[in-house]
Amino acid sequence: MRPITPTLVILLIAVLSGPGTGGAQSSSAEAQALPTTIPIFPLQDVMLFPHSTRALHIFEPRYRAMVADALESDSIIGMILLQPGYETEYEGRPPVYAVGCAGVIIAVEELPDGRYNIVLDGLMKFRILSEDASRAYRLAEVEALPEVVEGSERPVLAQSRRQLERALRSFSPAMRLPPADLADEDVVDGVSAVVPLAPADRQELLEADGPIERATRLIGFLAKAAVPL
Repeated sequence: MRPITPTLVILLIAVLSGPGTGGAQSSSAEAQALPTTIPIFPLQDVMLFPHSTRALHIFEPRYRAMVADALESDSIIGMILLQPGYETEYEGRPPVYAVGCAGVIIAVEELPDGRYNIVLDGLMKFRILSEDASRAYRLAEVEALPEVVEGSERPVLAQSRRQLERALRSFSPAMRLPPADLADEDVVDGVSAVVPLAPADRQELLEADGPIERATRLIGFLAKAAVPL
């Protein structure tokens, strides 16, 4: 694990304080069913989590087309992590992990040369069932993997949040903690999205069975960190 730099601290604060689905409110995942086919955006180290936001700069022609098509439709894009060894096949369709996270574009800036700056708001996890090669960018048939926190689990999740915040504070005493009124799952997912981890470790967090298990795994990663945050 790499140390948190001032830039990463700013990013952490922005993700946790910015617009999100809000676990305490009716979530976008509940209000909007995930389509069975979505465009997927594979990257080597950048991931999206439910209840978090992610700013992206889109410059490759195939992914500019992806964003343009998404904006004309439901604005949903699925982010997915490339598997190790992708470099030799990057221009094609290298292997990706099966589980990713879909997000909806909540902000967009189209630049004069056709590039985009966008912000994705995390909706829910998905599993890839198959791919459609009919477009320049990648389309996938997906199965939605919503994460539902039952009322009986709320006290456990709140305790997990407190433990996570203590872990962050002990590693980086100067770090601003998330706002108290932010939903517990927003905190867990937002921290999971930006704390510097190896891509495979972050994928493990995404595949965790909900925010309670995710918080437990994240606390474990922080405890094992060779370099303090």
